[in-house]
Amino acid sequence: MRFPLALTLKIARHIIAHKLRRTPRFALVLQLEPLHTCNLACTGCGRIREYSTSLRDVMSLADCLAAAADCGAPMVSVCGGEPLIYPQIAELVDGLLQQGRIVYICTNALLMRRKLRDYLAAIYQPASESLLGQLIQESLLTETEAAEVRQGSKNGGPVIRPTPWLYWNVHVDGLERTHDLIVEREGVFRECVAAVTMAKRLGFQVATNTTVYKETDVDEIEQMFEFFSALDVDGHTISPGYDYDAAKVAMIKKGRQRPEDFFLTRAATVEKFSRLEEWGRRFTIFGTVVYQEFLAGKRDLTCTAWAIPTRNIKGWKAPCYLITDGHYASYPEMLDRVNWGQYGVVKGQVRDSRCEHCMVHCGYDPSGALGVDYRPGDTWKNIKYNFGAKPAPSERGKTVKAFNGVSIGRGHDSGAGGSKPVPETCPKDGDTVAEKKTA
Repeated sequence: MRFPLALTLKIARHIIAHKLRRTPRFALVLQLEPLHTCNLACTGCGRIREYSTSLRDVMSLADCLAAAADCGAPMVSVCGGEPLIYPQIAELVDGLLQQGRIVYICTNALLMRRKLRDYLAAIYQPASESLLGQLIQESLLTETEAAEVRQGSKNGGPVIRPTPWLYWNVHVDGLERTHDLIVEREGVFRECVAAVTMAKRLGFQVATNTTVYKETDVDEIEQMFEFFSALDVDGHTISPGYDYDAAKVAMIKKGRQRPEDFFLTRAATVEKFSRLEEWGRRFTIFGTVVYQEFLAGKRDLTCTAWAIPTRNIKGWKAPCYLITDGHYASYPEMLDRVNWGQYGVVKGQVRDSRCEHCMVHCGYDPSGALGVDYRPGDTWKNIKYNFGAKPAPSERGKTVKAFNGVSIGRGHDSGAGGSKPVPETCPKDGDTVAEKKTA
C-alpha cells in the first residue's frame, strides 16, 4: 500500500462517520502552528512576514492539544515557523499521539538530527553501540555527539519516537543548488539528506514536502523524487506555489524579484504538473488521484479549505492557510461565521481575486477525498491508488547528482539567481552518504 492500512482506515472511518451524520463541513487535517519563529527565511514563505510582530509568541501546550480536540481532525500537521524550535515539541507530539492523531512534523530539518539524538540518548544501552558506530561511519553522528548519547537522557522527559502514526515531513524544493537558493541559505539541502538518512536508520517514517515555483525545473523534481526514493523515503507531498499576499508583499518590498516571475498562475501550474500522474505511478505521492488530475488540468475542483484548517497563535485562521481575513476563537465559530461561498474558483468563475491562481493542496486535496465535484469512478480510483502496491525504491536515484553545487551568496535575497561552479569537494555520482555529508 502507498499509505499504511491503519492510517487509511482511520481517515476513511472519519469521513464515512461525518457523511452518515450529514455534517456539511468538517476537518480532515489540522495545520497546527504553535509558533511562527523560524531559522530560515524562504523566498516563497510569508509566515514570518505576516506574523512579524508576534514571532516571540508561542501557543501553550494545552491550547495546542485543545485545538486538535476542537476540530477533531484525524491528522495533525505540526508546522510553523519551524516547529522544532517550539520548546515543548516532544510533549506536543506525544500528546497528539495519545489523542489518537496521525502526526506529521513539517520541518526544514536543521534541528532534526538534534531531536534524533535525544531519542538515541533516551533508548541508549550497550547494545546500541553497533548502531552508533554505523551512524559515526556515515558521518551522521560525531564522536562527541555519540559520547553525549551514551550519557543517556538528561531530563527524562518525552522524546520523539518512531511509531506508525508519525511522519517526519521534510521540506525539499529541489536538489542542492535549487533548494538552497529557495531557502536562502547554503548547506540546508545537505543537512536535509543527513537528517532523512539518520531518521530512516532509526526506524522513523519520513516524507518530503515540495512546493513548485515558476523557476522550478520539472526534470529536476523528477530526479529529486528518484534520489529520495533511493534513500527509502516513505512518500512525497507536492503542491504549487502561488502569490498569496504576505509572500508577495515581502518580495515586492525587497525589490530583488517580481512575484509574477516566481509564483505560478493556474496555466503554469497545469504545465508544471503535467507529469504528476506518471510520477504517482512511479513514486509514493501522497494525496488523491483526483487532486493529481486537477493539478494536471484534467478536471476542476471546488476549494474545501475548511477541511484543512489552520490554528495558530492568533486563533483559527480564515479562510485558509494562505489568506487571512480574520482569526476565530474556535473551529465551529470559524465554520459558522465565514462566508465560504465568496472564495475559490467555481466553474471558471473567480469568486475572490486572491483565489484566481490558487491550486494549493490545503484547499483542493481534501476535495478529492470528500467527493466534491464527484465523477463516476472517482472513489474506485482513489481506493485503487491508495491500496495499490507501493512503488519500489528507485535504482536510478543512486546515480542522481543531487549535490550539484551551491547558490551565490544567500540565494534570491542577495539577488543571486545563478550558481557557483560545482566545487572540487562537492560529492560526485556514486559517493556514499558519508562522503556526501558535511559536518
